[in-house]
Amino acid sequence: MRYVDEFRDGDLIQVAAKEIKRLADPDRHYRFMEVCGGHTHSIYRYGIRDLLPGNIELVHGPGCPVCVLPMGRVDDGLAIAEEPDVIFSAFGDMMRVPGSQGSPLEHKARGMDVRMVYSPLDALKLAEKNPNKEVYFFAIGFETTAPSTALTLQLAKARGVENFSVFCNHVTIIPAIRAILDSPDMRLDAFIGPGHVSTVIGCRPYEFIARDYGTPIVVSGFEPVDLMQSIVMILQQMNDGRAEVENQYARVVPWEGNLAALQVMSEVFRLRPFFEWRGLGFISQSALRLSPAYAHFDAEERFEVPGIRVTDPKAAQCGEVLKGVLKPHQCKLFGTKCTPEHPIGALMVSSEGACAAQYQYALRADELDILEDA
Repeated sequence: MRYVDEFRDGDLIQVAAKEIKRLADPDRHYRFMEVCGGHTHSIYRYGIRDLLPGNIELVHGPGCPVCVLPMGRVDDGLAIAEEPDVIFSAFGDMMRVPGSQGSPLEHKARGMDVRMVYSPLDALKLAEKNPNKEVYFFAIGFETTAPSTALTLQLAKARGVENFSVFCNHVTIIPAIRAILDSPDMRLDAFIGPGHVSTVIGCRPYEFIARDYGTPIVVSGFEPVDLMQSIVMILQQMNDGRAEVENQYARVVPWEGNLAALQVMSEVFRLRPFFEWRGLGFISQSALRLSPAYAHFDAEERFEVPGIRVTDPKAAQCGEVLKGVLKPHQCKLFGTKCTPEHPIGALMVSSEGACAAQYQYALRADELDILEDA
């Protein structure tokens, strides 16, 4: 895409806002979930909620991969690096995510060899430069980042790099959406579908949402015009009595997905029987691990992993925020004991976390009042 300005055009945004007001039934309360954490940040950053009628509620979903990772998996990953001559490597988002004994950065301060990398390929290069050490990459993300991990593993295999491994925490979006739809305490009218994930998996996997649950979903881009247009499309579906999968982000998202990326993922990964999600519990076939052909690069096979299970601090309400039951500012710790400088939960750390977004872009007067009164 060459241009961005037209997707931030104020006149177009105002036209969309008027159309939303025209389409929305004033006697009805709407609840639309944006699944992707990137959408959450755009909604706060651009003040999208202030452009919507008061009866349209945007609910934040579990689309932040760092946020849905349970604390025990962080502890497991760090436990590996306690062994001698082992280097822990991960994306910057992971560095401040708290485990029960502190974050990777805190472990680095205590002497652990912790390195921040910008890609799994950087971790592979780190292994090649340190042949006498074991380097493992703490892999995280939805289907968006899984192809880069898979390609790196293919390269490691081709180069015969024996001191490189991956601690795989890649998760898949569809089982999480299904778990939300099946949740008895969740009522949603529609989904704003994730943009980044859909560049890989396409739109077809979402068809069950409309077919089986009668819930509209519109895959959306991340600019304000994208989000406003997606809400227009959702309201048009609801007013027409339709429930379909529509692709607002067609300039980037192919309907069938990225076939080359899906192919490399199918070679390198297999679905786990189950995986624990923060706030959602154990969800079957919702995460990836390395396939038998790449098992010798699997850190969970190479090292002894304790399999720690840790509950979040009792006062933190990360799970309720992830499920959309609570707004970030409704958590008892938000903005007081839990801040970006001193995070208690991952949602306040990640660049896609809902709490971090609201803390950074809290523009509404009622939310600012909450922070001031706390």
